[in-house]
Amino acid sequence: MSPLGEVVIVGRPNVGKSTLMNRILGRREAIVEEKPGVTRDRKEVDAEWQGHEFRLVDTGGWLAKGSDLDEKVSRQAEAALASADVILFVVDASIGITEEDGQAAKRLRAADRPLLLVANKVDDDAHEAAIWDLVSLGLGTPHPVSSIHGRGVADLLDEVVGLLPDDAEAGEPGWDDVDQDERIFSIAVVGRPNVGKSTLFNRLIGEERSVVHDMPGTTRDTIDTVVETEIGTVRFLDTAGMRRRSRISEDTEYYSVVRSLKAVDGADVALLVVDATEGVTQQDQRLAERVDAAGCPTVVVLNKVDLLTTEQREDLTEQLARKLSFLPEAGVHRISALSGRGVQALLPSLRGALDAYQTRAPTRKVNDVIRRAQQAQPGPGGARVLYATQGATDPPTFTLFANRAIPDHYLRYLERMLRESFDIGATPIKMRVRKRSE
Repeated sequence: MSPLGEVVIVGRPNVGKSTLMNRILGRREAIVEEKPGVTRDRKEVDAEWQGHEFRLVDTGGWLAKGSDLDEKVSRQAEAALASADVILFVVDASIGITEEDGQAAKRLRAADRPLLLVANKVDDDAHEAAIWDLVSLGLGTPHPVSSIHGRGVADLLDEVVGLLPDDAEAGEPGWDDVDQDERIFSIAVVGRPNVGKSTLFNRLIGEERSVVHDMPGTTRDTIDTVVETEIGTVRFLDTAGMRRRSRISEDTEYYSVVRSLKAVDGADVALLVVDATEGVTQQDQRLAERVDAAGCPTVVVLNKVDLLTTEQREDLTEQLARKLSFLPEAGVHRISALSGRGVQALLPSLRGALDAYQTRAPTRKVNDVIRRAQQAQPGPGGARVLYATQGATDPPTFTLFANRAIPDHYLRYLERMLRESFDIGATPIKMRVRKRSE
């Protein structure tokens, strides 16, 4: 658990919760659009105000009644309250109190947590008189703000940090007590829309964190959770489904894809989820190429295999060999995220991928491998590596000092020899060539 106090933002859809989050952070972290229901999962980000650090949690719109998906989103908001140190209940002051506001206020009065009533969309002094109607909610004095313009947000944050628990007095560990050498690895769960990423994500972290529904595109933003597993402490990132640019029709979905690609770029390992019932599609290929280009190892997950016939399973194996052959020895797992079948076997594969990602080879052994490779197959046109060293990990990066330019096909041969010798597996390798100074 994070030692930071948690500030949870709740309210009905489209009152400006995500805009308030972005204003507090000073950057566009949460997706914002003028339509209800854009935020569906709860999103957690570390924030700071006047030297005070805290965890800011944005939740989906809280509805008194609605569809099955609406109910799941509302449950996510309620779940976030369980760990809240301070609650920000956001109401649209320009509209006044609605049925959903009243229902939410009733539940919040029983939450037994410090709470601030935020009257949003008070853009100037002329609209401030409208906030006093909100007193009837029974949640104390409203705090007028304009999230989009920043008006009143500083005063609100002063109130927030005053309500946060003091870690030193409470005897809880602060960040200075955490072992700074302990690294938390990030694992991104990626794939096309509706292939079962969120179901797998929830299965891996052991709780219903991402909203799961049989509507493509339910996850609009990247949701991350740090969990303790048998392979250590890891951060799982559930990303929005990615599809071809020509099929991205909504601004919201465009920003979802941008966030997903950003998560992939920052991940240590990617779990590429493929819907086994649909086979390996062209979009799966494109996504695999994008993940591979990010330089992190890839573990391929074939979901919904329990729905396949024997003939379909054989065809899927052939598709993998033909369409994803460019992935370097990617591990392949056949699972059912819904039932949990095969999911536990993913963790050892992830451990192996992380170990390979951190591979550090002694310089002497690197040069021995290069020497034997050149003896077995000399470089074309007299090209020869004179000295080699591994300059970095995450992924393994090798620098080769050569007498002249090395052709690409011979460089791939040397890469293969290094990969096999040091058991690097599916992790991409970076090869840098420097010509000897004349």
